[in-house]
Amino acid sequence: MAISALLQGLILGVGMIIPIGAQNAYLLSQGIKRNHHFLAATICMLCDVILIGLGIFGGGKLIASSEWLMLIIAWGGISFLIVYAAISFTKVWKNHYQTTTHEAATNSRKHIIGTTLAVTLLNPHVYLDTVMILGSVGGMFEGNERWAFAIGTVLASVLWFYSLAFGAAKLAPWLGKPQIQRMVDALVGAIMLFIAYSVFNTLLNNGATLPH
Repeated sequence: MAISALLQGLILGVGMIIPIGAQNAYLLSQGIKRNHHFLAATICMLCDVILIGLGIFGGGKLIASSEWLMLIIAWGGISFLIVYAAISFTKVWKNHYQTTTHEAATNSRKHIIGTTLAVTLLNPHVYLDTVMILGSVGGMFEGNERWAFAIGTVLASVLWFYSLAFGAAKLAPWLGKPQIQRMVDALVGAIMLFIAYSVFNTLLNNGATLPH
């Protein structure tokens, strides 16, 4: 039964992680630039491990019960996603890719760590996927099966993020062409705006007012 729980965690984890989102779009961009992409993948993976663990072992209820915390995460995420989208669209507008092929070398580890954490932790969808959905499913298991489910979801995160970073870096000679980079930045900007809009729309539907 533990094997079955592990496979369920792996399959559900893959289903939650693979759909394109802020994390994947950002990691794809870093992989193309070969700009500390494995560091970014590691941060994404570790954040997923922590959030999945919180969800499966009871932390999801604490986050869901705090309306203030959910609003802060949501509005902080919307603001960050809009700013990041604006930066991406500015690059597309200026179209200086042919003269900035070595731009990645100027970005420090601290910059990558900070941006990756922001893309991950300021995205409300991350909490929905890891803490709420995976946490609620994992919470239905008991004992060793719960641990097996958790390991399965973590394995999905490890496989996906490192595969995405490695694949993007391997395809960098093609994806790194100025015209392709411009298309990727436009796609990243559009994804960030779409996610920001979807979060904002959810807030409106739920009544985006501060708790009294």
